[in-house]
Amino acid sequence: MIETERLRLRQLTPADGSVLLDVFADPYAREFYPDMTDYAWVVRWIEWNLGNYEKFGYGLWGMELKSSGELIGDCGLTWQQVEVRSELEIGYHVLARERRRGYATEGARACLDWGFRHTDSAMICSIVRPANLASCTVAGRVHPARREFERRGQPVLLFYTMRSDWEMAGR
Repeated sequence: MIETERLRLRQLTPADGSVLLDVFADPYAREFYPDMTDYAWVVRWIEWNLGNYEKFGYGLWGMELKSSGELIGDCGLTWQQVEVRSELEIGYHVLARERRRGYATEGARACLDWGFRHTDSAMICSIVRPANLASCTVAGRVHPARREFERRGQPVLLFYTMRSDWEMAGR
């Protein structure tokens, strides 16, 4: 569906469950996604994305290395609640052994461009808990602006790009 220099983003399938379980299995990922250590939650995650593909034409896509075809995580676009509005959000999750290689940033930038080219969203964002320093770093590389807000009673950071800023950057 989307290709970058090193990645291919494609629809998730039920066969991706074991790899996605591994994505969320390490202690760092468990801190932010404690429910995803149960295979049943991973199956629901995939089913949710399959429903998003049907309803919207996009969701979180499987992130594969073009060089090997290996699935190393997911990256894509979903609708998330930001205060009183639904906003298009870029999410990304990468296997621990593949982190810190720029894959999340590469995939997220491709999703930002795809989102503005294929939707009418005025803003695309990433919602990150402040303690998730790795995701904050990625979101800061992808989006030019950020602010805080409260979600489910917890402070979170909203990293965002306005369509007008994306267009002015010549994309």
